[in-house]
Amino acid sequence: TTPPNPNEEELITTIKLTLVDSAGAKPTVVAQYRDIDGDGGAGPIQWDTIRLHANTTYLGTIELLDESNSPVDTISNEVRDEGVDHLFCFDVTGLQTQIQRTDVDANGLELGLSTKWRSGIVGTGSINIQLRHQPGNKNGTCSVGASDIDLVFQTEVN
Repeated sequence: TTPPNPNEEELITTIKLTLVDSAGAKPTVVAQYRDIDGDGGAGPIQWDTIRLHANTTYLGTIELLDESNSPVDTISNEVRDEGVDHLFCFDVTGLQTQIQRTDVDANGLELGLSTKWRSGIVGTGSINIQLRHQPGNKNGTCSVGASDIDLVFQTEVN
């Protein structure tokens, strides 16, 4: 018989992005993607637009959840624990917004559960957020591994 996979992929039903203005002047931005049954089946029940204020620096966190079970499982804890195998990648299109990963794994390579965002001028575009699974070959780039998450959030800077 085949032994169970000790690193079996977890179901990620919800991605919650929270952005707090580093100056404390602007309201906190929360954007979520929720697909309670995961890939396939029914479509997502929530897919928010990220709405940023122009020329603002935000401190960001990503929370990953499996809401298909009770109690809800916080998958971001597992991603943090297995940080040497994971990397969040951010690709901004059509905006002058920069995203910098601010947390690192046990090997000192960036992870991306914590970030710093700097929005630019008013505009619309999109931000592709990927969670790359890179067991045994993480090198700090987004070019290796497979995607555990690959979502494009419409984004507005006002």
